[in-house]
Parts: sequence; C-alpha cells; structure tokens
Amino acid sequence: MTIETKYKGEITIHAADVFTFEKGIPGFSNETSFVFLPFVEETPFYIMQSVKTPMLAFFVTDPFTFFQTYDFQLDDAVVNQLNIKSEKEVSVFVILTVADPFANTTANLQAPIVLNVNKKLGKQVILADERYTTKHSLMSKTTEEAEHVSVDSKTK
Repeated sequence: MTIETKYKGEITIHAADVFTFEKGIPGFSNETSFVFLPFVEETPFYIMQSVKTPMLAFFVTDPFTFFQTYDFQLDDAVVNQLNIKSEKEVSVFVILTVADPFANTTANLQAPIVLNVNKKLGKQVILADERYTTKHSLMSKTTEEAEHVSVDSKTK
C-alpha cells in the first residue's frame, strides 16, 4: 500500500509492517495504525508514522542504546493485550522531543512504546515508576565527549 508520510513523502509499505495500537496512543485515540521507518540507515533513530494521518509522526529510538540501565516490568494486562508469550517478541521504543541543538534532545522514558513484533501489536505504556520522566536528556556528558573525540579524531 502507498501512504503519505511527514518526513519521507509518499512511500510504499507492506501491510505486514503495520503495527496495530488497539486504543491508539495517549492524545491520539483514533490513530491505531503505525509503521516504523528508519530515519536514516545506520542510526538508532526511527520515525513512528501514522498510516492514516500523514502529518502525525514521532521520532523514536531504542532506549537501551542510550540508557543501558533502563528497566521496567509490564503488568499482566499489557502482556495479555499485546499477546506477549516471550521477551524475544518484544521491542521497545521511546518518543523523542528533538531540540536544536540536537544535544538538548530528550527521551520520554515514562511512556515507552512496547511492540509485539510477531503479532504486530503495540501500546504506549505509562509507567508508574518515579525513576522515569518524560524529559530524560538523550545526550549524556559521556556520549557528548565520545562524539567530540570521534569527530576530532576524524579531522586529524
């Protein structure tokens, strides 16, 4: 099928790549079908694009790339709703608030997007965990220093 997207224009997707969010996501209850598109190859960033509404798209990333200690438990209701039988079926993304400069970008660790990649089901889960907020800095000092070193070493 062909869809119009916010960042990539008109593209062709396969119906098998569409994830169903039974009740939508908070604030967008009528948006129940999304596809995950690589933002740019070889990066950890994706676009969570609504299949129905071209201008509705979110920048997302795998949180474990940036937050190695990120950890949460899904309650039984979510596990049942997503028909999860094994951890191997699960993929997790978090929505980013992209800032200029990019170093100020934040991640919403309080409300991860949980996917059953086998059943193509998804849900944005609101965690009742005080360790996480909607605005965690994506670029820690360590990450920024590593980027600075790698840029410097390439210019020499």
